[in-house]
Amino acid sequence: MQEKESEALRNQRRRRKRIGRMKSMIVLTVTGWMILSMILIVFLLARTVSLERRLDRLLASESWNQVPATESEEISSMQEGTEAKEDAQEENQTPPQVSGMEDADNLAEAGDVHKVYLTFDDGPSENTAAILDILAEYDIKATFFVVGREDEESKALYQRIVDEGHTLGMHSYSNKYSIIYQSEEAFAEDYDKLRDYLYEVTGTECRYYRFPGGSSNQISNVPMSSLIDFLNEQGTVYCDWNVSAGDAASTAYTPEEIVANVTEDVVKYKTSVVLLHDSSDKSATVEAIRPLIEALQEMDAEILPIDEDTQVIQYVKADSAR
Repeated sequence: MQEKESEALRNQRRRRKRIGRMKSMIVLTVTGWMILSMILIVFLLARTVSLERRLDRLLASESWNQVPATESEEISSMQEGTEAKEDAQEENQTPPQVSGMEDADNLAEAGDVHKVYLTFDDGPSENTAAILDILAEYDIKATFFVVGREDEESKALYQRIVDEGHTLGMHSYSNKYSIIYQSEEAFAEDYDKLRDYLYEVTGTECRYYRFPGGSSNQISNVPMSSLIDFLNEQGTVYCDWNVSAGDAASTAYTPEEIVANVTEDVVKYKTSVVLLHDSSDKSATVEAIRPLIEALQEMDAEILPIDEDTQVIQYVKADSAR
């Protein structure tokens, strides 16, 4: 009887050991899968971030290959009811159209002075005011391609841009592709509304325009050549860009990366028109302005506003639109 009890006790102990080993294996297996899953998740997140950055850089670099960097469309909808301008300019009063320089002629050689035009799209916003403060510190003039905003703060910023010697340009009233590029009539109405509004606010006739998406965008429902013809008839010079800060494609760039994006391309050209943005979500761009100016000054670059002496950059040349 005692031997049977001892044998039963030993069997019970062996069974407990087997159960204990099985539990340990299950715990180890589950723990291993959890650790492996976490490692895989971290790897995939890192890979995703890396791919996003590469995509942003690709989008930024494509602007010079006539695929402009995608621009922001978060501006509020265009308000209705503004009358179209009635007094069209006489043909013999229209200033000569300015056509963009040829790519090959713009490649820098040793000893060339780099002319750099800092241009800001999508403002005004509170970031515009901050950028203007920094430009004033360095006595630098820039170009602002603005959209239509009717609040008092925006009106004051339009006026400040003009008063402080910067170039005030147009970037459409609404900055909404679905409105601007719906038809030739819609584009003309939007253009007239912004031009007349800026003249009413500042007393300045704006003669520079930047197409949302650039002059070679693939979004317009009408041929860009017809819109270029319209601007030529108005005596308005349109300006694309050949250097992109990359701040339109994503807000992920650091100020240091924005500076690098610009300076790495500026060295290639005699004339560099730099695409930047001053909308309300571009705080990294604001932080990049001081180091960018200082980096350009170290290169002995001339930082200028767009004016009648500028050799403009155009993806589709003004004199080849027809």
